[in-house]
Amino acid sequence: MIEPKKFWWMIKMEVISLKRHPGRLVSIIAFPIIMILLFGYGMGGEMTDLPIVVVSQSHGDLTDLTLDTIKSTETYHIVEVIDSLDEGKKRVDAGEVKAAIILPQDYDANTTQQKGVTLYLDSSDQMASQTLESSTQGIFSRISNMVASQTSVSTQDADIEPSISHSLNNFKDDISLHINRIYGNIKYIDFLVPAILGMTIMMSCMMGMGKTIAGERETGELARLFMTPTSVSTVIGGKIAAKLLIELLRALILIFMAVFLFNVSIKGGFLQTFIVLVIGALCFVGFGIMLSSRTSTQEDYVQLSLPFSMPMMFVSGVFYPIETMPWILQKLAYIFPLTYLNNAMRGIMIKGQTLADVWLDLVILLGFTLLFFIIGVKRFNRDV
Repeated sequence: MIEPKKFWWMIKMEVISLKRHPGRLVSIIAFPIIMILLFGYGMGGEMTDLPIVVVSQSHGDLTDLTLDTIKSTETYHIVEVIDSLDEGKKRVDAGEVKAAIILPQDYDANTTQQKGVTLYLDSSDQMASQTLESSTQGIFSRISNMVASQTSVSTQDADIEPSISHSLNNFKDDISLHINRIYGNIKYIDFLVPAILGMTIMMSCMMGMGKTIAGERETGELARLFMTPTSVSTVIGGKIAAKLLIELLRALILIFMAVFLFNVSIKGGFLQTFIVLVIGALCFVGFGIMLSSRTSTQEDYVQLSLPFSMPMMFVSGVFYPIETMPWILQKLAYIFPLTYLNNAMRGIMIKGQTLADVWLDLVILLGFTLLFFIIGVKRFNRDV
């Protein structure tokens, strides 16, 4: 039978104990606020301001009308209008922009022949490429209708002037859009799997490594270990090596399961994918060391890690492209190491890039790794 006074005393004791663990209290308050903001503003928003270039090799009224229509469409952020076809394709290949809309030399010619426009598209970002493809098809369908009707039909903030309408009389009304998907047809599962691999490594490394140290500190095992003539670096190094071996096995299982169950292709090769995951695992093991260096219990560690791990899952482009998020979250994404791991994984698996192609992402990950280990070892309290 419950004793009411002692029952309420137990509740009071648990609440008061939070004063001795301010980090846990801050996490309890901050975590739900962070999550509702991420779900409310970051998940599944409309894709706008996707960076593109327009390669305009023609000049005239139809070209001007097309450029005005593209500029007035919220889906696009036109980085630059250029006339070099090679430069436009190079920017898409390098990942600087999501697509290039190519207006050929005869686009503005007075001819009854069908006009052809090319959308040179980075299809590795499946959701962004679908949005760009749909918007571009819609734009040239509208322009075809405008030319056919020869009226002053307005787009969002661009009108066809009567003089322009008159000059379009000789144009054939149908504009053909050719779509060049440079990485082929990418399914959502192809987009998702590389980031899921990275996210799984992140969660297992952070939670496993941190809870191991915090748990051993809580049970006294770490104290007994330090009673032996063993240096901090030896203890930490041994734990890191053991955890890394476990995570490498996990990475192998993840890769094989993705290939055999979901027929996911690894265009850049198995070995390079594995190396990227190893670097990611080392980074997040370091993150776990850093967070656990001053926590005394497993519960403290979990409460401290959640405000880092959960936002990383949603902001770093695991489930949705970063472009769907408000600009503040897009900027925030690039302070999280998972963003760079996702970029490298998708570059290797979807685009068929090499380690040399994703060198910047790997260097940033290694930089995070070094920072986490330095902070973790310096803050590690041997007096457990």
